[in-house]
Amino acid sequence: MPRLSLRVHIFSLLAAIVAVALAGGAMVLWYTHKADTLLSGVLDRNFAAYETAGRLVDALLEQRGLVTYYFLDGDPLWLERLERSRAGFETLLGQARALAPDAEAQALVGRVESGYLHYAQGRGAVLDLYRAGRRDEGAALHRDIRVQYARVLHLCQEHRALHEERMRAAGLAGRQRMAVVSGAALGFMPVALSLVGVLAFVLVRHVLRPIHSLAEAMDLTAPGPGNEITALGRRVRDLLHDVGTARHKLEKSREHLVQAEKWALTGKLAASVAHSIRNPLTSVKIRLFSLGRSLRLTDEQREDFEVITEEIGHIDAIARNFLDFSRPATPRKQQVDAVEVVRAALTLMRHRLESYGVQVDLRAPAGPCPVIVDPEQLKEVLVNLLVNACEAMTAMTGGGRVEIGVAPGYADPLGSVVVVRVADTGPGIPAALREQVFQPFFSSKEEGTGLGLAIARRIVEEHGGWITAASREGGGAQFSITLPAKEDGQWHRS
Repeated sequence: MPRLSLRVHIFSLLAAIVAVALAGGAMVLWYTHKADTLLSGVLDRNFAAYETAGRLVDALLEQRGLVTYYFLDGDPLWLERLERSRAGFETLLGQARALAPDAEAQALVGRVESGYLHYAQGRGAVLDLYRAGRRDEGAALHRDIRVQYARVLHLCQEHRALHEERMRAAGLAGRQRMAVVSGAALGFMPVALSLVGVLAFVLVRHVLRPIHSLAEAMDLTAPGPGNEITALGRRVRDLLHDVGTARHKLEKSREHLVQAEKWALTGKLAASVAHSIRNPLTSVKIRLFSLGRSLRLTDEQREDFEVITEEIGHIDAIARNFLDFSRPATPRKQQVDAVEVVRAALTLMRHRLESYGVQVDLRAPAGPCPVIVDPEQLKEVLVNLLVNACEAMTAMTGGGRVEIGVAPGYADPLGSVVVVRVADTGPGIPAALREQVFQPFFSSKEEGTGLGLAIARRIVEEHGGWITAASREGGGAQFSITLPAKEDGQWHRS
């Protein structure tokens, strides 16, 4: 059997290393692609089905509320809305049936449809009795219909839970697949490292030592300019270093891919939860509004009623922040006076400012400060800054003063601008946190979402401006909003 040459040994080892690297990379890419395809397909379909199931629950709750309102005041408008809600519920049933991925889900949708049909027929009979003036018979039948309603509601909730569990199972399957990829990558690493060690041994034993012995015999080890042999040795070392760097970058890329998939899944679930929270809140607000108009409350009860309404609005604002951050609205820009937008925000905040014991000092020029913005989005930014200022000052001193300044100016590269400054007498912002306060999910408040200032910065930047934070001399924080000024030579009020 002929003896293999040193060149064949080296090239064989190099070929084996390249093959191992390519095989490992190809396997990681293939597994990642398959996992992403499977996970995305399952999540998208089950997420759509889960959202439809949630809307079925909300529609059913709405119908019960509309029937209750009709029993309270006998207004036929509630029945018209009930009919529209029924039609919408049947449309949602068709969507749920189309999205059902298997026989189990199809059967569950069929049970919901059958139960709802019996409930709707019984509810119609109850309404007919009430309209005919036979209220006692209607009330007796209504008790049986409530049982049917509870069964349909339970089936809708079971339908939603089914798809929620399948999304959770899909996420678990994705993590298991990624664990397989990680294990395979870790399995390839010892093989590659072993091959590199063998190659190093061959190079040292059969190349470097003979070359070093030859250099000593020929007196080539003295310091001086490099030669071709030294350059060759340096190049081999660089090649080995590049292989290690490439492997490290591959591991980093895989980690970033896994992290990105986790964030994407978290974002979808967060948006779904925020959407599901807002629907019941809307129903609660409608009922509170109706009760507020129909009940005769004492001053103390009315104050409690207003506090409940305000706290529900706070929860709704948190859910809206999540939805606004995940699905930002397109600005509807128009020509407005920045001073008028500030005054509108102060009018909106008047009761909250009074409740916090905060005084406001507005400093604005006599003439208008025209800008091209979405007034509602700019008002949202100002309200967010005012709420933060009130909470910061109340936490420290129980009151304070907010100074708002509106003034034209000049700033590169925008040219003419309008600057709105909101300053408070609170504790201020530490220098180390002035940039972090605009980062998503960063909050110094225990109950904060960390999205308010992030949304504010995005709104201002979408209008071509910027927002900055600073601490004032003597204490307090100051936020400056810089927006491009309207320069058409003439001011036109909207």
